[in-house]
Amino acid sequence: MDTILASRYPFLDDASDFASEHGVDIDMLISSDTFEEARRRGVDRLESAIENSEVSYVPLTNDYERLMEVMSYPYARMIVSTINNRFLTKRYALAEAVRMNKLLGEESQSTVLSIARSLGVNSTLDDDRLKMHFSDYLKFSTRIKSPDWKLVNHEIYKGYVFLPHEKFDRVLQNALQDKIESELPLPIPDNIAIAITKDVTIVKKSMEIIKNKFEPKFSGELVNEQLPPCIRTLLANALHGVNLPHSGRFALVSFLHTIGMNSEQILALFSQSPDFDESKSIYQIKHITGELNGTDGYTPPECHTMKSNGLCYDPDNLCNSGKMNHPLTYYRIKTNAPMPEQKKG
Repeated sequence: MDTILASRYPFLDDASDFASEHGVDIDMLISSDTFEEARRRGVDRLESAIENSEVSYVPLTNDYERLMEVMSYPYARMIVSTINNRFLTKRYALAEAVRMNKLLGEESQSTVLSIARSLGVNSTLDDDRLKMHFSDYLKFSTRIKSPDWKLVNHEIYKGYVFLPHEKFDRVLQNALQDKIESELPLPIPDNIAIAITKDVTIVKKSMEIIKNKFEPKFSGELVNEQLPPCIRTLLANALHGVNLPHSGRFALVSFLHTIGMNSEQILALFSQSPDFDESKSIYQIKHITGELNGTDGYTPPECHTMKSNGLCYDPDNLCNSGKMNHPLTYYRIKTNAPMPEQKKG
């Protein structure tokens, strides 16, 4: 058994085998002094996910450290399941997946393939080149909206898509994220929930700090029914912690800024996203709003651009009336307000 592999990728069967080999069970994990470090590390996995959208790294130089790392994974999952909060579940799943992605860059192709297969991804090697079945590629890459990820931009042979190591790893990141999200929450018996109450409270407090720091405060400025369906959907997704594609973030930020929201209010929206990174989000928002370079910011995309980017959601009668060529036009009609001044991009 490869204990290093088990500890680096604790979702693998090797990790379960490692724990079984040492006779570890759930009761020992939640109560034994021997596994205090595993419990501490489990909390650390979650706090790191909440604060940085990535699980932190620890030394894995011996079997003790590796066993603690392996056991911290199910402990973290128990805490997530006990709290049962959608934002935490998605943010934790993403953080574990991002960690795996970075580690895969250090692995051989054979190890990467082994992990891919453990995630249910149909993949193989062809003359030292990684490839996966197009159905799995589409399943796990559709959320990545960059044009170079489109299937037509890749070499395909007999149903398999050839991918460079970096892209292959990125697809696996999405596969692991989906796997973890689908598995949580786990059913947690009352005795376990009681035993881990202290650590559950710690994680909840970390969540509250983030929420209090970036609590959206709209002060009645937005009326949902006045927003075009595309913006309404993007806004709802942002508030519910759904990852938006780059084009979606740009459209939402530029629209909200144009109708009068400030950068702090917009930042509060994106703090709900599982991949929220404060410093990156501040930069992106201030770039779009023009605060970085002293301009008026970018104009929101027109309807045909929204359609091209796959962002035209549930068009209503007004959208289909023939009068509509811009989300701002929809907003002007609904609010009977003058068209906001167009900004130069």
